[in-house]
Amino acid sequence: MDPTDDEIRAILDSTRVIAVVGFSPDPDRPSNGVARFLQRKGYRVIPVNPGIAGQVHLGETVLAGLEAIPPGLAVDMVDIFRRSEHVPPVVDAALAALPGLRTIWMQLGVVNEAAAAKARAAGIRVVMNRCPVMEWRRLYG
Repeated sequence: MDPTDDEIRAILDSTRVIAVVGFSPDPDRPSNGVARFLQRKGYRVIPVNPGIAGQVHLGETVLAGLEAIPPGLAVDMVDIFRRSEHVPPVVDAALAALPGLRTIWMQLGVVNEAAAAKARAAGIRVVMNRCPVMEWRRLYG
């Protein structure tokens, strides 16, 4: 069930706010580089990492979890930088805490079919084993 290029384009075009779960403050880590790239492209990036909650990175306060996102902040996409076996609780938290959520995106190497099926059953689009930066560059140059 890989999304088509048109579906990826639609996700990237309609998304405005992205919660990055597993954000690292280390500029050499992929989660930091992806978050910075997305921010430069005009997306609002909400960093999520319980180990550094309360710190400010990329101009945003790092949150401990998706449940800490303020109710008035509409998150369009959750970008997951966690190992595949850690994805189900992230999807569960996203479904519980983010009523307007449209997309669950699992980074390169991250695949969890059960969590994907649960998200799809809730009407959420799912992308697995892809990087939004690579897809953005591939589709938009």
